[in-house]
Amino acid sequence: MELSNPNAWRKCSTCKNDILFGQIYYICDVSTCQAKRTNYAFCSVICWDGHLPIERHRADSASAIEKRAPRKGEVPAENISAPQGRRIIADAPSTSSTDDGDEILVVVSKTKKYIADKSGMNTSAGVYKILTEKIKRICDQGIEEAKRQGRKTVLDRDII
Repeated sequence: MELSNPNAWRKCSTCKNDILFGQIYYICDVSTCQAKRTNYAFCSVICWDGHLPIERHRADSASAIEKRAPRKGEVPAENISAPQGRRIIADAPSTSSTDDGDEILVVVSKTKKYIADKSGMNTSAGVYKILTEKIKRICDQGIEEAKRQGRKTVLDRDII
């Protein structure tokens, strides 16, 4: 694909807009998306999210990783298959829900990273529903305590 803008590093794999030198962009943490054949790069999390159904990723196992394009004059890394960057999102907002239709309240990518960093273990998708249920119970207790105190704001001391 021809880059018409001299400040463009490459094109977004979804919307085909320019990703400029030095600009933040996103890659998918799924290994097939980082292969030389695909080598996807996205200008936004929205564009990353748009590729999930096309690539048939399971929404509970994909993450966007924030990267920075090389500065003009730097030698760009041709192979971005070793992702190092900040994980932004682990699943599409439209699919991050529990079976009863409630939204997942934990940041899936951060939870996965914490467990992996702490133990080297993977995380089952069922963990997020259970964590959400526990967070809801804790929040409900905090709400009740704030009500008992006559406040309309839940404070840190209300969370037990």
